[in-house]
Amino acid sequence: MRLLTLILCLGFLSSVLAHSYHSDKEKRVFFKTPSNGEILTNPIKIGFGATGVDIVPAGVDMPMSGHHHLLINVDKLPDLKAPIPADKNHLHFGAGQTETEINLPVGKHTLQLLLGNHLHIPHTDPLISEKIEITVK
Repeated sequence: MRLLTLILCLGFLSSVLAHSYHSDKEKRVFFKTPSNGEILTNPIKIGFGATGVDIVPAGVDMPMSGHHHLLINVDKLPDLKAPIPADKNHLHFGAGQTETEINLPVGKHTLQLLLGNHLHIPHTDPLISEKIEITVK
């Protein structure tokens, strides 16, 4: 049983290491909506944009592709060499979605996008949007 577990772990790690995902200045992720500084009411409509990369569902292993992760009120980026956490501050859009609606408490909030590959791991040169701030009234 231990040997099987070791083989599975080594297979997973070799898959991760074999896929070096690189980006360059022509590749980016960004918010289509909302704009930085907007004052909004719930539900908040958020549109995700990307150039130079293919947006695909989680599990689809293609070069320079991935899916969006929405970081809400995150002060420090997650470990960029590990899968992006999944919690109320790190929302996964693993079906390849490019828009969503969310409800946030009244007040100021920061939003940022981070692209993850087929294993939810950021690219070697991470594709991270500018952080925007919105206010919910």
